[in-house]
Amino acid sequence: MTVHRVAVLALDGVTPLDLAIPAQIFTHRPETPYEMTLCALDAKVATTAGFALLADGDLEQVRNADTVIVPGSEPIRPLPDAVLGVLAEAHERGRRVVSICTGAFALAAAGVLDGLHATTHWKHIDEFERDFPAVTVDRDVLYVDEGDVLTSAGVCCGIDLCLHIVRRDLGAEVANQIARGLVAAPHRDGGQAQYVPAPVAVTGEASLSGTREWALHRLGEPLTLRVLARHAGLSQRTFMRRFTEETGTTPLQWMLNARLGRARELLETTDRSMEQVARDCGLGTAANLRLHFRRTLNTTPTAYRRTFTRSPSPGPAVPGGPSDPGGPGGLGGLGGLGGPGGPSGPAGSLGSGASVLPARR
Repeated sequence: MTVHRVAVLALDGVTPLDLAIPAQIFTHRPETPYEMTLCALDAKVATTAGFALLADGDLEQVRNADTVIVPGSEPIRPLPDAVLGVLAEAHERGRRVVSICTGAFALAAAGVLDGLHATTHWKHIDEFERDFPAVTVDRDVLYVDEGDVLTSAGVCCGIDLCLHIVRRDLGAEVANQIARGLVAAPHRDGGQAQYVPAPVAVTGEASLSGTREWALHRLGEPLTLRVLARHAGLSQRTFMRRFTEETGTTPLQWMLNARLGRARELLETTDRSMEQVARDCGLGTAANLRLHFRRTLNTTPTAYRRTFTRSPSPGPAVPGGPSDPGGPGGLGGLGGLGGPGGPSGPAGSLGSGASVLPARR
């Protein structure tokens, strides 16, 4: 595969878990092209946990990276000019620039987020909005995809964002393989609030996770709200309330996301017809499949299959390169699919500014 260089830029006072997420997801695997380097202004980096890290790379590796990721850290003001300069330079050169949690403060200070939508941890979002008025803050999302600039909310949302990047680069099958290795949710998507009042069932109540698991094995069946509520042994009204409290989204939206995820895997790994894929994932008809792909992914099932079908051919190109389908004159690959807000948006987004699921730290 063509190597895709990922620089994880650790600022002084970095949060270890924020840093570990991209380090784990973008570590080298036979099925991925990523080459990850931990970078810092100085070789020794202090963490919020009271221990220090030694970085192998410096700002030169950041300059040479295809993707730059800034994990969350204690707010440092002002940030060193060298750090701000290398982030601004990466953005100006069309590299992909990503933040996890409070790493958004560094991107905003470098001017990378000016005129864009972005998010950060809900505890710091008022401060972020006040300090960076040129940024449109999306408060109730897990992450925001603006093409070559992506930001996530609090720590766990960094997992969602990094898996989203892998899915954009290499397709759902590879992203799901990595998620299974991490024992993480393979795909959380949809625009839910990043703070869920009851992320797990409270004492004395049964979680609806069993019903969700049951539904995932029956996506090709007509799973209505009544069917789901009956399986959970609840009234439809109570089921709807409890489901939203646990997941941050409605049963209808959750089912649609699950069915689209299944459709993506079938398109990548089988040669089934569009009608068969639509039936197997529960979307009914090829026309309905095309409708939801266009609305959600800003592409067609045929184009998605052409881009992400697993084959022994060379791996995806570096974003923006001459052979990159997501760069000038192309569609997918490491450049991603579609753009914010629809066909006129920049390449590399899931569309509509791509908000995504319930974040909690």
